[in-house]
Amino acid sequence: MTTDYSRKWWALAAIGSGTFMSTIDGSIVNIALNTIQNTYNASLGDVEWVVLAYLLGIVCLLPSMGRLGDMIGRRRVYMGGFILFTAASALCGFAWNLPALIGFRVLQAIGAAMVQAMGIALLVQAFPATERGRALGYNGTIIATGVAAGPVLGGLIIATLGWRSIFYVNIPFGILALILSYYVLADDSKRTQQRFDYIGAALLGGALVSILYSLTEGQHTGFGTPLTMGMFFGGFVVLALFIWWERRIDYPMLNLQFFSNHNFSLGLVAASLQALTLQFNFVLLPLFMQKVLNFDTGKTGLLMVVSPIAISIFSMVSGRLSDRFGPRWVATAGIFFLGLGLYRVSGLTAESDVWDIVFRVFFIGTGFGLFNSANTSSVMGNVPREHGGIANGVLSVVRSTGQIAGVTLGAFIWSTQIFAQTGQAYVDFGEAPQTALVGGFQTTMFIAACLCWLALIPTLIRRDTTPS
Repeated sequence: MTTDYSRKWWALAAIGSGTFMSTIDGSIVNIALNTIQNTYNASLGDVEWVVLAYLLGIVCLLPSMGRLGDMIGRRRVYMGGFILFTAASALCGFAWNLPALIGFRVLQAIGAAMVQAMGIALLVQAFPATERGRALGYNGTIIATGVAAGPVLGGLIIATLGWRSIFYVNIPFGILALILSYYVLADDSKRTQQRFDYIGAALLGGALVSILYSLTEGQHTGFGTPLTMGMFFGGFVVLALFIWWERRIDYPMLNLQFFSNHNFSLGLVAASLQALTLQFNFVLLPLFMQKVLNFDTGKTGLLMVVSPIAISIFSMVSGRLSDRFGPRWVATAGIFFLGLGLYRVSGLTAESDVWDIVFRVFFIGTGFGLFNSANTSSVMGNVPREHGGIANGVLSVVRSTGQIAGVTLGAFIWSTQIFAQTGQAYVDFGEAPQTALVGGFQTTMFIAACLCWLALIPTLIRRDTTPS
């Protein structure tokens, strides 16, 4: 039976709209936190849950939603996610207090998880295997554009229409994207004898919530508190129970045999290292620019857009090169340039100027753009298409876990280096001597470059598979 690919570009438009909406919503709310805090007269720690509940909800539900789409049809889950995301956005705008807003953000996260889990799988389904890299490259460009546009659009909308409008704007775009998806995405609804693994979904979700919450909360309260330690180690106990459960049932949520495919597993390892080290730059470089170079928030924000711009350009380049030469060498080049960019950033000093930063950071965006599309193409190409939803869910969880761990590890290394040079622990980095700040930052980013280049090993030893 011949698959019809005639609507592939329309499918990219439908999937890209969902990707853009859910991506931009993860960053646009950050700009509104101060305003939301004043509206509800709440503490910063409580207001942070507006962001944290959304991000944790997405990460923990991605595998479950991916599996559900593989079972009953990806288009059905994707469109259901749009409906829920759009409705929850309206509710967020109407939220009468902070607990209500956080609760509606959880609903929004469920919808976003349904959309994100299906996006890559639907994209792979809509394009022939020989054009998979190209499609994923365009998707990478859309994601980078969303990341870059979120803070800018958020600031404009809040300044002109108020913070509630950042949720209301999702409604018309969500409706248009839903209509487009209905008409252009192929109906792949299924009837299956398999039963959804509710116990496995609950165990994996619980494990991820515990581990990721402990990593996030540990940054504020310290990692030695009973709650943080208990959540961290308890999460791994629940994860072990999940693996035990998945091995004993007939229709597991996650087929553990996927991990016996070396190309699939090596792609996940490379993705985790890339995500971990990239966060060193995204989190620590703004602090360096503000604490050491005394740049204001606006100037810092503009400079942080350089990397997403490079990502958006080289994601498309990566897609085309992957289809032509195979993803292995393109991903290898991406890791090399990403590590080179981190190494170059480790050379920043208190005398560095704007163009010096732009030049160094551009390498980071170039490397990520080349690597991410190629690596995603490789991972998705090493699982059967009927399991694309759960495979994308696992890949997304690996990336997100790496990102959260990167924030924690980067801040820990920098603070440790400052303590080693001064013999004093600082709650606020800005209070440390400038020489210690610069020296600690340089060492931290050098370590990030070395960790990044470790990903060359799994990237090089895997093999490209023949498109099918």
